Amino acid sequence: MKPPRERESAALRQARKGWRIQYVDSASSIRLAEQALARAEPGGDRPAEAWALLTRGFHRMRYVSPREGAAELRRAQQCFARLSDRRGEILATVGVARCEWMEGRFRESLDELLPLRAEALAVLRHEERAMFLNGIAGCYSAMAQSAQAFAYMYEALRESSAVRDHGFDVVLYCNLAHELYQLGDYYEALSYLKEGIARSDRLHNARLASVLRTNRVVCLTDLERAGEALADIEAVLALPGEAERRGPSGPAYETMAIAALRAGELALGRELLQRAREALPHERLPDARVELVVGEAELLARQGDPQRAVECLEAARPLQTEGLSLRAQCLYFQRLADLHEALGHTPEALRHMHTWQQLHTERARLASQARYQAASLQTELLRLQHERDEIDARQRATERAKAELEAINLQLQQKVREVEALQAELQQRAVRDALTGLFNRRHLNDVLPSMLALAQRDGQPLAMVIIDLDHFKAVNDEYGHQAGDVVLRAFGELLHRRMRKSDVACRYGGEEFCLLLPRTSAVAARRKVEGLLKEWRGASFDFPSGRLASATFSAGVADTAVVAASPEALLNAADRCALQAKRLGRNRVVVADVP
Repeated sequence: MKPPRERESAALRQARKGWRIQYVDSASSIRLAEQALARAEPGGDRPAEAWALLTRGFHRMRYVSPREGAAELRRAQQCFARLSDRRGEILATVGVARCEWMEGRFRESLDELLPLRAEALAVLRHEERAMFLNGIAGCYSAMAQSAQAFAYMYEALRESSAVRDHGFDVVLYCNLAHELYQLGDYYEALSYLKEGIARSDRLHNARLASVLRTNRVVCLTDLERAGEALADIEAVLALPGEAERRGPSGPAYETMAIAALRAGELALGRELLQRAREALPHERLPDARVELVVGEAELLARQGDPQRAVECLEAARPLQTEGLSLRAQCLYFQRLADLHEALGHTPEALRHMHTWQQLHTERARLASQARYQAASLQTELLRLQHERDEIDARQRATERAKAELEAINLQLQQKVREVEALQAELQQRAVRDALTGLFNRRHLNDVLPSMLALAQRDGQPLAMVIIDLDHFKAVNDEYGHQAGDVVLRAFGELLHRRMRKSDVACRYGGEEFCLLLPRTSAVAARRKVEGLLKEWRGASFDFPSGRLASATFSAGVADTAVVAASPEALLNAADRCALQAKRLGRNRVVVADVP
């Protein structure tokens, strides 16, 4: 817990403020961290030292090198551990994992973060939870698992708020655009980059502005509009000095060089390539290395030497594909095919074009897989846009501005409804059981960890119920499978009627069902399930082959007050109780005992 404000030292207040404004004003953030550290170390102010090291570690990770950032962040981890401050310790771990990501160790980064997911959601605060979730999204993105990346970005956006205006939503706009153009959705990416750049203009963070504009250079170049990208290149090169330092996230000179050369600006392209060569030893990500090779070949081709351009590209083969994006691979093989064609090497051109087509098809497949998560993410972005518009309206303080904003809000609400309708349709297909209309097992696996984390955070019980319809095989054997479907639908309708909006009812498989009841103890859940059993006993069904009456079920109940707080333990406990109910003669509800 955060100590009362009167007990916070001046150094700790400085360090915490530096942490809060790291995205809003990077220069002020590091200055406050350095000042706090200078005051904290001589006086043994361990909390201030820990938060100052955390802030400085994130700054060095972005502006110096991942290795130096990781060293500071591990010092912060040790300080927070000595203070028993899990919030700070987890944030330092997020930074260490990000450093591993920047060095191309995506799996190691993911392995650092995933085990902490439930705890992080319970102890971190809004933007901090968003940072944690965005770190996982970045790992999945680098591993070409776009559906998972979009899903975690969506959760991160829900935790980010325009009200606090700490600038992290701009980071998410940037990351979303990056993921979209990696999948080939350039126009959608451009729309979010436009919003992100507009938002970044209100911040004092030259590095973030640089990355946003560089991403727009990528989109425009890949859309064969390189001439339009020159304005963004000029803007990046004109940013304050800290953005000029390469670091791990500095200007992508090789990306801008390709754009400049394709726009016919050979002198600018040559200069940018030289900067890229000087910076590359500090850059570990594979995309940058491939883009530099493509840029070198582009320059040779523009200077009238396509043969040397081909030799330049061929020298980079075989490509190290681990961590290399499909977009970078497409860029490489398309340029190689074009150069072979220009030289009249038809077989080689066709072979490389075939490779490009295979890569392009794979990008399209990944885009299709990610469509549902992208729709969800776009809905959340509209929510943030709506929230910001309302804030701007209050700041303007004129009746005319308020009236104009109301009209904009109406339009946004209509767009939100349209996107929500699409999202609902996609979600129904992805997470609903077609026969009963209940949620499916996939949805249960998705929501159980977060509902369990929320219950732990709020100190409220979460009950789980496993229900197995008695003698269901006999129904299928005696009356037919269509009759069995009628019984399953009827039980699904019963659950629809009797469940609260906050409850989650799933068809677990076959004739098994699962209920998640938040803020409900096992005793209260038992009463509710016994009421369901009583009503189910009164159900009867008329089939062409006969009448079925006195349907029953067996159920097992467990809650988080009794069972070790993990999804698997809770599920297994309820399942064991359901099995015990069947062994005791069925037609009953069994509750897990206190161990």
